[in-house]
Parts: sequence; C-alpha cells; structure tokens
Amino acid sequence: MSIVTACPLDCYDACEIIYEKKIYPKKEGHTQGFLCPHMNHYESQNFLQTPMYKGEKISMEEAIEILKKMLGSTQKEKILHYRSSGNFGLMQEVVDHFFASYGATLTDGSLCDGAGAAGIEEGRGSNKNMPLSEIAKSEVVIIWGRNPHTTSSHLLPLLKEKTLIVIDPVKTDIAKMADLHIQIKPHGDIYLAMLLTRFLHIEGSCDEECLENFGSEFDDFYELTQSIRIKAILDLIGVSLGQIGDILHFIQDKKVSIVVGVGVQKYRDGADVLRAIDAFAFSRGLFGKEGCGVAYLGNSQEGIVSPFKRKAKRVSKVDTKFEDFETVFVQGANPLSQMPNSLHVKKSFEKVANKIYFGLFENETSMVCDLVIPAKTFLAKNDIRASYSHHALLEMPLVKEETKGISEYDLAKELCEEFDIEIQSEEEYLKHFRQYGVLNMEGTKEVDTREDVPYQDGFDTDDGEFCFLEELDFEMDMLEDFFLITPKSKTSLNSQFKRDKYAYLHPSLGVKEGEEVEIISEVGSVRLPVKLTEDVRGDCVLIYSGTPGVNNITPSYHSYEGKSACFQDLKVKIKKD
Repeated sequence: MSIVTACPLDCYDACEIIYEKKIYPKKEGHTQGFLCPHMNHYESQNFLQTPMYKGEKISMEEAIEILKKMLGSTQKEKILHYRSSGNFGLMQEVVDHFFASYGATLTDGSLCDGAGAAGIEEGRGSNKNMPLSEIAKSEVVIIWGRNPHTTSSHLLPLLKEKTLIVIDPVKTDIAKMADLHIQIKPHGDIYLAMLLTRFLHIEGSCDEECLENFGSEFDDFYELTQSIRIKAILDLIGVSLGQIGDILHFIQDKKVSIVVGVGVQKYRDGADVLRAIDAFAFSRGLFGKEGCGVAYLGNSQEGIVSPFKRKAKRVSKVDTKFEDFETVFVQGANPLSQMPNSLHVKKSFEKVANKIYFGLFENETSMVCDLVIPAKTFLAKNDIRASYSHHALLEMPLVKEETKGISEYDLAKELCEEFDIEIQSEEEYLKHFRQYGVLNMEGTKEVDTREDVPYQDGFDTDDGEFCFLEELDFEMDMLEDFFLITPKSKTSLNSQFKRDKYAYLHPSLGVKEGEEVEIISEVGSVRLPVKLTEDVRGDCVLIYSGTPGVNNITPSYHSYEGKSACFQDLKVKIKKD
C-alpha cells in the first residue's frame, strides 16, 4: 500500500514522498518526481541503533531511567536544552514543551539565517516569502548568493527559458548557465544593492507609484546611496559599471524575482545586506505583484501557532556557555562541529557533568556524551511539517514500525509524566496543527493564512510603508588576507551524510593539488588538503559547511541584529608547510 509522507530534511524544498516498502518521489506538485541524493539514499544511512551510557550498550528503558535521574538530581536552572532549529517537523518542539515547563533553560538565536531574517522584518515588518509558485511566473530570476543545484534543486525546473543573472563570488553550476554572472567580492553585496537602487533612480526606472504609496522615505535612502564613491567601490567589490547596466537592462519592464541565499548575510551587518537588497527590489516595484519579489529563507511557521509551552529563560545558540550548566540535553544538533569557534566550544562542553545526546546520527557531539538516546526516523513516527519556500502543510504519518529509537513525543511524554507536567495526546497536537491547513485546487493542504503574493496592500510595518536602511555603517576589510566562504555542500547537510574534507583554492596561489595547508584566523586554525578550482576567486578560501574543523576558525560573536552566527566575518591566512 502506498502512503504519502514528506521529507524531514532541513532544506528549502520539503518534498512529498511516496512510501511503498521504499522511498519514491511524488510526481505531482513541487516535488516534480525527483528527490535529492540525501533522500534517495536516506534508508541506507548509518543511524544510531542502541542507547549507550558511558560507552556501554543499554536498553531504551534503562536510558530513559538514567535520563530521569540526571534531570531529577540537577537544579532546574542548571539544565540546558540545546535543540537544532532546522525545520524537520512541528512535533519536534514537544521536547521544548517539557523543558520549558520544567524550568530548564533553552536557546535562542540562529546558526543559519537569523541576520537576514531580521533585516527583512525591519524593512517589511514581517518575513513573508515569495513561494516557488510565483518564481515560476517570473521572466527574469536573479540568483544572489544561492546555489540551487545544492540547496534547492526543485527550483531548477522553474528556471528554464528565463533570463538568469547570478551574483556570487563562486562560479557555481547555476552561474555557468547564467546570461550574466557577476563574480563579486565577498561582503560586497550591500554596496552593489545600493548602487543598483541609485542607478535605477538616475535612469528613471524606479516604480514611482510604489514609492508614492509605500516609500515616503526613499529620498533619504537615495541620499545615503550617494555617499558611495562609484568607481572606487566598484573596483573594490569587483563589479564593473557595465555589469550594473546589464542588470538594469535585463530587468527593465519584466517580472523579476530575486532568489537570495544565506551566504550574503553571514556577517555582523548581515541584516543590512538584506535590507539593501530588499530596498532595490522595492524601488523597482517587485513587491505585491505576481511573479515578482524576493525569495529568501521564509519563516516556515508563519501563520501557525504552536501549542507547546516555549516561554523559558534562554541563552545564545551561537555562543553557549555550556560550563554554566550541570546537565545538557542536545536534541538533533551537533554543536561541537556546527557552532562557531569549535575549539572553545569543546573546552566548554567538557566541563558539563551530564552530557546527553538525542538524535539520529553519530557525530562529534554524540561521541563525547555520557548518555546517547537514538531517535526514530521520520518513517516511524507521526509528524506534520511546513516549508521555507512554499505554502504546503504536509502530513508525515507513521509508515513503518521500527524497534530502534524513540520519537520526540514519546520521550517528552515519559518525562512529563515523571515530573508531573501536563501533556496532551499526540493526536490532539497533530489535530491542532492540521487546523491551519486548507486544501488547494490540486488537493494539497496549504497553510490557510499565507498569501501567494504578499504585500499587495502595503507592508506589515507600523505605518504600512517600506522601512529603508537609514545609515551605512560598513567598510570593506582591506587586509591582504583571504575571504572565508562557507557554502553548503552537495554531499552533506550541515554535519550529516558525506562530509567534505578539503579547502578549495584558486590555482594562481601556487599551492599544489592535495597539498595540506593550515588555514589560520584570529580564533583558531585547521589543517586541510587542497583542491584547486578556477571557480573560486583568487582572494578566497572556500570550505564547505560541515567540513570537520572548519568552525575552528569562525568567530563566536553575534550579528548586530538577529542573534545570528557570523561564519564569514573575518579573514584568514594560508600557511604552507
């Protein structure tokens, strides 16, 4: 019997899956009949099988009893719940419900998109994303710092026969297909976006009706763009005046979507970068119109109210001081690899008395935990998920029995009953989430309150107008070191699956293929073998996110807004043996 479910992975696409003894892609809708390599080989992964306590195999019953004793013997304020914030399923937060109700500490902030999301919310008042269905209607697509071949492959069929502009310091697969590729210097995006707005105005190509109705502060923003010295800045960021003219020519009188990746905002001023890109889009009149807009990483829970208690004391997910806690419960995360400044994180984590890992895969964090509790895969539990890039509300029913692992709900229920905390039945929570869905014409459930074309009647700011960036507090780093770029890998998802192990450098640097080099920053270093590629700028070092050791060299400070990690905010040196 065929059962429809949904992909649990933390990516844009949130595919629909047919399960019939094995996994198949759903042919209809946004999945379009194909799955990414991760999901195609999902069931062949090496999942955690057996609970472990201090290196010894134990039963699940024993693991739960040990967990209860650890929690019960620890002062509540000394307990930390550190959960991955990736969008896997809405029922994941039921574990938050227990820890928040119990009086433990939770985390906030982001290791991914927080700075950019904060900038979007400042400008528009909300982060309502442009869905895939609207990108399909565009005539011109600007791919700005995103590589859909790796991060959102279901976008690719929608790009056929469209004019493609790619702005990226790496010559990605999509850049090689583009009508125009601007290989911009990293962190130069804010200058380019502001100059594009400036030249829109000079050429008389701004949407005057849009500015009149929702952009009364545009003149002040235009004055801010005039503070940029055109020739000097273009030379600095590696963009020509002719390329700006080409962009404006391609988008003239066209339906345009700007598809933005998270890489452009991995800086302290990441919020301002997205505000500048949004300002360009707004000035061109790309909001509130069919086939137009800015697609970033949308709020997957927009329009959905969680039934779980989540009010709690919180500490930074970016710079967690683990040593302040006696018991740390890590859920579906790998902080010892994925948090910035990993060498410091490891020392901090070592000082925790009771270290607990609950998840699917063995990783750097699980290997040093006292208690390891395997989770069930998405096929063996009930859940519901939404998406970053489309409006679907997807059921994830139990499709097969697994003897290994425990679901988030069953674990939370065990703990709530032990510590006398109220918890509803699993079906009641699923019913709560289902109420936010409504069937569309294709028979798929979508989140009821979401708009295909948001901001048609203005923005969600206090006055309904677009809020422009008011100051430019940014200067390009002029040190003669190398920009660090940390994009997603084709073969891994963060620290899951097949992780890369190389530093990618341009051949002009005089390093040999396979030679091991030391990459050094102000916070640490990592030794990696080199792969040479002309796809990377000569002033850059590319190390994929999830590469073991990459976060030895990334800083642990936050973005100015959004409490986000700033993985690319410092330069690095290359040391050859």
